[in-house]
Amino acid sequence: MTAIEIAITPDIDDSRYQSKTLVCDGNEAAAWGVALARPDVMAIYPITPQSSLVEYLSQFVAEGIIDAELMNVEGEHSVMSALQGAALAGARTYTATCGPGLAFMFEPYIRTPGLRLPMVASLVTRDTLTPQCVWGGHQDAMLVKEAGWIQMYCETVQEVLDTTTMAFRIGEHPDVMLPVNVNSDGNYLSYGVTGIQLPAAPLVDAFMGEKNVNWHAALDPERPMAIDPLTGGAGGPGPSMFANYRKSQCDGMQNALRVIEETHKDWGDRIGRYYSPLVEEYRLDDADYALVTIGSMTGAAKDAVDLARDRGEAVGIIKIKTFRPFPVEAINRALSKVKAIGVVDRSVNFGWNCGPVYQETLAAAQRLQRFLPSASFIGGLAGSDITVEHFSQVIEDTAQLLKGHHYDEPIWINRND
Repeated sequence: MTAIEIAITPDIDDSRYQSKTLVCDGNEAAAWGVALARPDVMAIYPITPQSSLVEYLSQFVAEGIIDAELMNVEGEHSVMSALQGAALAGARTYTATCGPGLAFMFEPYIRTPGLRLPMVASLVTRDTLTPQCVWGGHQDAMLVKEAGWIQMYCETVQEVLDTTTMAFRIGEHPDVMLPVNVNSDGNYLSYGVTGIQLPAAPLVDAFMGEKNVNWHAALDPERPMAIDPLTGGAGGPGPSMFANYRKSQCDGMQNALRVIEETHKDWGDRIGRYYSPLVEEYRLDDADYALVTIGSMTGAAKDAVDLARDRGEAVGIIKIKTFRPFPVEAINRALSKVKAIGVVDRSVNFGWNCGPVYQETLAAAQRLQRFLPSASFIGGLAGSDITVEHFSQVIEDTAQLLKGHHYDEPIWINRND
């Protein structure tokens, strides 16, 4: 019996339904999450800090843990192109990339959601060139946030495993049919080693249900069709066809909010681990102000908030897990509880001189129809650490907003480290 056949349910007298603890890093956890989803085709190309993830997948195929076609292609453009064909033939598909690799696959990457292909791709996030950098950051994922992929960010190694498996069911839901990026922080999660619980294949198989990834569009001689025909233009049926198609994509993204919540609840009910699927509120109910975080930085932020609470500071955390589609209603429920926010980004928005999460959060807050004092904090770029001490300063700076202070520029956390 392989490790993947070991379960988490303790009250069933069967070795297949007992908990199994693994000690591994985030890249291996992602590979186990893929194995649990039983993909048919994987296309891979290594790039730091993702490389060990696809090495684990290769090992799993060689050992028979994953029964899938593994395609070692010549580059990331071919990775995504090959998977499009596999998905159209009915295969459950997976890949992983980051940074320059994501840039190289950009052309077929942006085509995938338009084809409504529900593949899963892990982004082991990395800051982008130049200056030269191979370290973690969110810039690569933020650069493609408007490409039409669902994006979910993970805080822990355990969450990487669980979210990777859930992503297949989310993308393949008939009301969604879109590709999913599971984003994990390069270095801090990809190489961070910790203990995790591995659920069993029988439980996950029941959770996943029947695979049906190409009921809508298929390369199948039994039901011939034109895939991705030329549309648009100024006359005939083209403009309305294109507009309705784009609307259906937007509808699928909005449907994903509900499906993500339903999927996370079912995972919790079956496996025993629950997550906040869209937005997590931490010590928020009696908070006067809050930090907004995303990804693995949240752990240090929670420690800093706990220390601040011990000092009598009424501060909490709003953690964003689902970034695309942006969970406007869930964010606003959290924002309505506080009087000011400090938003911490691991990337930059060049057009607005702030962090992209900060810009998105303020855009959502406009629907509250009240002024919410805010500050943009940028840190953790190119693999730099955002420590508890950094977050303690963020808390202090954010608290100044309650006293009428205003920040005209973003605050750069690691600038003087």
